Formats: sequence, C-alpha cells, structure tokens
Amino acid sequence: MKIPTEQSFRSALHHPRVAVVIGRWLGVAVAVCFLTGLFSHLQQTTPGWLVIPSRPASLYRVTQGPHVLTGLVAVPLLLAKLWTVYPKLFAKPPWPPSRQALGTVLERLSILVLVAALALELFIGFVNTIQWYPWPFPFRQTHYALAWIIVGAMLVHVAVKLPLIAANWRRTPEPLPAATTGMTRRTLFRTVAGAGALVGITSAGQSVRALGPVAVLAPRKPGIGPQGLPVNRTAQDAGVTAIGADWRFTVDGPQPLSYTIDELRGLPQNRSDLPIACVEGWSQGARWEGVRIRDLLRLCGAPEGSRVRVVSMEQGGFYATSELPPEFADDPLTLLALRLNGSELALDHGYPARIIAPNRPGVLQTKWVHRLEVLS
Repeated sequence: MKIPTEQSFRSALHHPRVAVVIGRWLGVAVAVCFLTGLFSHLQQTTPGWLVIPSRPASLYRVTQGPHVLTGLVAVPLLLAKLWTVYPKLFAKPPWPPSRQALGTVLERLSILVLVAALALELFIGFVNTIQWYPWPFPFRQTHYALAWIIVGAMLVHVAVKLPLIAANWRRTPEPLPAATTGMTRRTLFRTVAGAGALVGITSAGQSVRALGPVAVLAPRKPGIGPQGLPVNRTAQDAGVTAIGADWRFTVDGPQPLSYTIDELRGLPQNRSDLPIACVEGWSQGARWEGVRIRDLLRLCGAPEGSRVRVVSMEQGGFYATSELPPEFADDPLTLLALRLNGSELALDHGYPARIIAPNRPGVLQTKWVHRLEVLS
C-alpha cells in the first residue's frame, strides 16, 4: 500500500487560503472566549489589587453568555481547520537534519500542544454546561490553566506561520476544484459558517427567550423552573432539606444582629430587577425583594467600606460561602432577598433568604443564607 504524501492532496479545499480564513474565524472565537472567561475567573478569584465594579448591573450576563457561545461555535471551526490542514501530516521533514528541520519539529510540537489543549478545553467546557464532571481534577482551575496554554501555543503558531498567513490573508483567485470533490472554497466557507451559526442558534436559547423553542443544545431554558426561573443546584443537592421553626438570621458585626424570618420581613423592603447569570452560560432576569445589605451593615455599626462574608446552610460544596467586596455590599441593588417574582422564595431558590447582587456570577449569589460576617 502506497503511503500518501502531502502532494497527494490536491483539492482546492486544502489550500493555505482556506486554512487562513477559517483560522481567522477560529482566532476571533478563541479570543472572545478567552477574554470573557478571564473576566469570569477574576470575578470568582479577585486579586487584592483589582476592583471589580458592581455596575453595569448586567455586565456579567453579557460577557458569560458569549463566553459559552463562542466556545461552542469554536467546535465546528476547529474541526474544519484541522480538516483543511491534515495533509501536512504527510509532509516529509527536511533531510539531512538542519535548523529548518528543528524548526519544523518545534512547529509541529506547538501545533500538537495547541490542538490537544484546545480540544480538551472545549470538551470540559461543554460538559460543564450540563454539570457533568467525570474527572478528579477541579474544573475551574484546570479550565483557566488550559486557556493560558492555548494562548501561548497559538501565539507561537501564528509567529511561525506569519509569512504564510500574510501571503494568503487577502482574497486569491479561486482555483478549479479537484475532480474528487464538487465543493468550492466558497461553498466550504458557507458550510462552516452555517454550522457555527446553527450551533449558536440552538444554544443561545438558554438566555434569549425568543430562541427557546429551538435551543436543543441548551441544558436550561428561560421560564422553566420553580417560580419561572431555572435552578442549577437544588436544595436536595445542597443538603438543605428543611428549615426549622427556630431558624434565625444573624449578622456578626460590631453590634451583632439576629432576626427571625418574620422580623426580616418587618424591616424596610426594597426591590431589585436583576438577572441570574450562571457560569454555564444561561441567564434570566427576575424581580427580587428583600433587605438591602448596606442597611443591615449600618444597623450593625459596620465601618464604611466593609467586606462581607456570606455563609450558607449548604452542606459542603465550593460555594457554601462567598464574599461581597465593599463595592457590592454598598450597592443599593444588593439584597438579602426574601421574595422572587412576587412570591416567597422557593426552597430551591434559597428560602428563607439569599443574596442577589448586580454584575455577579450565579455561583456567588449565595442561597440558604443564615449568617453575614463583617470583615475588616
């Protein structure tokens, strides 16, 4: 059996121009996905030198949705990109060994790292959207580390291929397709773009209500769930099965506070129209009512600019506690919410009380709250 060579693949669809065009699309998707993912990571692990503002209130919603969307769209783009360049696998390295041969080896190693990391990143990102974790390593930290590996490998790849990219950046005359296929380059571009658009349309419905009926790739849809709002982590999953009659909400501050649920309802109530925007990409606006966190801080005599630790009744889990930086704790939209969409919180939505704040990931909108701790 004759082993094919790079010259065996003469189809116009393997032309460098095709790889450059699809590579541009993939590069844009990866760049948007990386930058929005970086913002999400910094929201959850904020370094001391960085201040994340609480406004615009829906900023996290309009960044995390595109993060997941571009990650999904990158899948058909990556497959198309690999298909256009796979004949390079059959290229013979220069012989005898030389600097050029060493450069070829390094180039192929960088491509191996790039493709392997990108494929793994897209896979674990997708299964995260359906909350399936068949691995022993922590998802968020691994996802973050892989993102930097991808960026580094991509920069190396672009640097090595820059002359070829520059030569094929502009439109070139369409060569005749090989006899083995009736598809032209333009048809291929339209097919790949259509596949990406189809993936986007069938997944964006988890945030865009109008696309809900065709959102076959969306694990959650707006309006479906208790009180018309989807739920990621149920009370049963969190180990919160019942709230006893002796339940009390406390604030550990200069002047400790303690309230029953009826006493909380007797405090001045405020309303915030804010979305729940989750790291899995879905989001939905809702109407929340409850007590402003900043009012509770003033009642307990907390100094201005205090940080607040929020403690849940959740049993275990990575987000049984969260912190509200001063910018969020003092924002008038940040509530200890007691009601959702006009009725008392359902247990799955955090009854008897939960946090709702602007521009925050859903995992930090802590449910089943029973204590606030004022931090210096």
